[in-house]
Amino acid sequence: PGIVSLERFRAWTKSDAFPERGRIDWLQGRLEVDAAAEDLSTHGTPKSAIAGELIQLLQVTQKGFVFIDSTRFASPDADLSVEPDVLVLLVETLQMGRARLIPKASGPAGRFVEIEGTVDLVVECISDSSVAKDKKRLKAAYHGARVREYWLADVRREAVDLEVLLHRSAGYDAAPRDADGFFASAVLGRKVRLRRLNRTAGLDFYSLDVR
Repeated sequence: PGIVSLERFRAWTKSDAFPERGRIDWLQGRLEVDAAAEDLSTHGTPKSAIAGELIQLLQVTQKGFVFIDSTRFASPDADLSVEPDVLVLLVETLQMGRARLIPKASGPAGRFVEIEGTVDLVVECISDSSVAKDKKRLKAAYHGARVREYWLADVRREAVDLEVLLHRSAGYDAAPRDADGFFASAVLGRKVRLRRLNRTAGLDFYSLDVR
């Protein structure tokens, strides 16, 4: 009760009353709660494969930061506060003031609980319950927040689908796929594709190939 605006929602997320479980987002005037347990096959394994490669490309080289789950990103311009599956924030985006870090209300300096403004890349792994949210509502909200790239990973069927969406003034455009199944990423300056490798002990291994 009382969570009727982005401002109130953001205050709630920073309070002790905010739930510790479930994905809880504020999405353009709408409070959305998904308390379902994460599917290891459609979320856990592809998400870790994507994040692991992004960490090698960006975080190890100190070009940017890669966050997985429970990282709060807020955009007042887009009326949005979410915790994406994977989030990339480049160092230059912070340095140029396109994003800022929101500190904890108390405690030592240098402790932060939220990213405000924009980020460079967001990845969402589609589940059966999140199709409309990921493909429509979040797509519109991330565009309003000026997120440079939005990746949608869907491994629910045999054919693995990675969609790379590039920010344009009128909306997101899908990056074209080349003959080998690679998409050009402007944020990475490289081409990427997602592949299922093999199944072991009931779970699939995935690879984010980069060239």
